[in-house]
Amino acid sequence: MSIQRGHGKCVSCPRRCGADRSVRVGACGAGSLPYIARAALHMWEEPCISGKNGSGAIFFCGCNLRCVFCQNHDISRAEKGVRVDAQGLCDMMLNLRDIGAHNINLVTPTPHADVIICALEKAKVRGLNIPVVYNTNGYECTDTLKRLEGLIDIYLPDMKYVSPSAAKLYSGAEDYFEYASKAIIEMQRQVGALVTDENGMAKKGLIVRHLVLPCCVDETRRVLDFIARALPISTHISLMSQYVPDGDAEKYPLINRRITRGEYERAVDYCISLGFENVLIQERCAADKAFTPEFDGYIQTE
Repeated sequence: MSIQRGHGKCVSCPRRCGADRSVRVGACGAGSLPYIARAALHMWEEPCISGKNGSGAIFFCGCNLRCVFCQNHDISRAEKGVRVDAQGLCDMMLNLRDIGAHNINLVTPTPHADVIICALEKAKVRGLNIPVVYNTNGYECTDTLKRLEGLIDIYLPDMKYVSPSAAKLYSGAEDYFEYASKAIIEMQRQVGALVTDENGMAKKGLIVRHLVLPCCVDETRRVLDFIARALPISTHISLMSQYVPDGDAEKYPLINRRITRGEYERAVDYCISLGFENVLIQERCAADKAFTPEFDGYIQTE
């Protein structure tokens, strides 16, 4: 597989690192062509995404955040698995459709927007007729999102922080909220409120995720306050209790533990007090590393 030279400086995410990724990796750790760590049916997303058959999850390597607690740190900071071009990615999408995936779930897609756009255009010409999910950390440029308009059916962004201090300490991105807030508003403009079919499966729309961190319920309240101000009260929120200290979390004493029942209950109570109508909550058993798949380059074909 050849690599095209001279693609120019990368400015597709808020890092705007300026790397020529055909020559060297960018700040996201990714080159010009993506490595796929896993492409398979995945049962551990929100119920309206995973459904009975599973979501067709394609896990990309590389990430433009440096979350110290990242559960996918094996692939967010390294390239491993299968290297593909746009045609290869298109073939993966169609294969996942053919084995029964409810949707195509692009996990950490941001560094690979150019290849994804080309692959989706090819796949839709070839009959891709299931929803496409853009599963992102939220640290996005609106210019890049606008290029995806019409290709993405469901946006599934994180909204991690409002405070610059927390964003800098735990994800190395002091300006996280500046970009994520605008990105989520743009996603809402493109796809609107979540629409489901007769079986409760997501067809189109926005679901905002927030992971409750230990000692950070005040940060959760700030995130929920923003959503209440900026988005319709009918916005679907996935309020997650699944935090497990991973990656380098042991170096940060305040978050080197799972959240308590009380912390999560306070987060849920505050969310309900704001009047949100569609809130997905988790059982405490969701905080288990067993739900993180093996990132060994597995490509499911049947």
